[in-house]
Amino acid sequence: MLAPQLKFDIEKQTGLMRAGVIHTPHGDIQTPAFVGAATRATVKALTHAQMRELGSQAILANTYHLILAPGPALIAQAGGLAAFTGWNGPTFTDSGGFQMLSLTDAKIDHDGVTFKSHINGDKIRMNPEISMQAQWQIGADIHMAFDQAIDSTDKNLVRQAMERTHNWLPRNIREHQHLAAAAQAAGQPAQFLYAVVQGGLFEDLRRQSAELMAAQPVDGFGIGSLYTTETEATANIIKLTNEILPQDKPRHLLGMGSEPRDLFIGAQYGCDTFDCVAPTRQARNGALYTPNGRVNIKNARFRHQFTPVDPDCDCYLCQYFTAAYLHHLFKVDEITGKTLASIHNERFVVRTTDRIRASILNDSFEDYKSAFLAQYYAN
Repeated sequence: MLAPQLKFDIEKQTGLMRAGVIHTPHGDIQTPAFVGAATRATVKALTHAQMRELGSQAILANTYHLILAPGPALIAQAGGLAAFTGWNGPTFTDSGGFQMLSLTDAKIDHDGVTFKSHINGDKIRMNPEISMQAQWQIGADIHMAFDQAIDSTDKNLVRQAMERTHNWLPRNIREHQHLAAAAQAAGQPAQFLYAVVQGGLFEDLRRQSAELMAAQPVDGFGIGSLYTTETEATANIIKLTNEILPQDKPRHLLGMGSEPRDLFIGAQYGCDTFDCVAPTRQARNGALYTPNGRVNIKNARFRHQFTPVDPDCDCYLCQYFTAAYLHHLFKVDEITGKTLASIHNERFVVRTTDRIRASILNDSFEDYKSAFLAQYYAN
């Protein structure tokens, strides 16, 4: 019995850049789209109602963190991630591979990785089979294959991580297909698998990884271990990768969106979805996005600004509150300030991505990109 294939329609394509629709069991995603980073099954400081109001189409949770709490079995009992959280829209899960980079006590071997729980010190074992089983229990629409994320300029280390990712991929696919067949036989909703391209900033490694991934029986692709488009090299890597990957399958730029340029470069070179914790993380620290660049609301100049942070913004913060009020909330450490700032930043990124989509459809992308980036990075 063949597993169902993820349906992805391209509405318009110019070069690598395209606007499309990803069809999931929990609804459609109009692409390009920014996916809210709901690491522990929630976007920090925000409710799902707020996420919907600001225009988010999907959320992405992290398998490692959900294994720690509340556990995949409990989420499965609740009916899966969408039902458990009350989101009831499209969902993604990252595989847990990023934690090999972010957690210093991760012990990596040929079979998988052993973590030490930061909650109670227990050993947590993850490998391709465990990750796939957990992601199927969590029940997101789209899963990422278990891979090894890396942030290094040492080519040997990057090559080792890439080769480990390649060696693990067939195990991901076998387990995914086994679980997909069981779900299909039981009449349960389909779930879909993305392979993850690695190789750091080394063109030959990225080419090797993309060529291998392109031939795999997967539904889409994640592009991992890039983190910022601040350098031209990153943009070139995204372009090279997406020139190789199949044009009829969606691509997700993992952990990208901390800077608005990430969205423009990613979309220009063929990425369909993005996720990043940075918009809300920066918001909780008082950093807010505006058309004229990022500002620190804690600065004294906002104490007497009795106008919105961004007068042209349609978010809840800017529609009802002044910069002076938000400045006050941060100065007295009121949690409401973190929520309002998070609404603003998440709305800014979602709105920017939506406008990128519209500009692709009406052939004005280059004009929009040039005007936006010139204003945002003027200082």
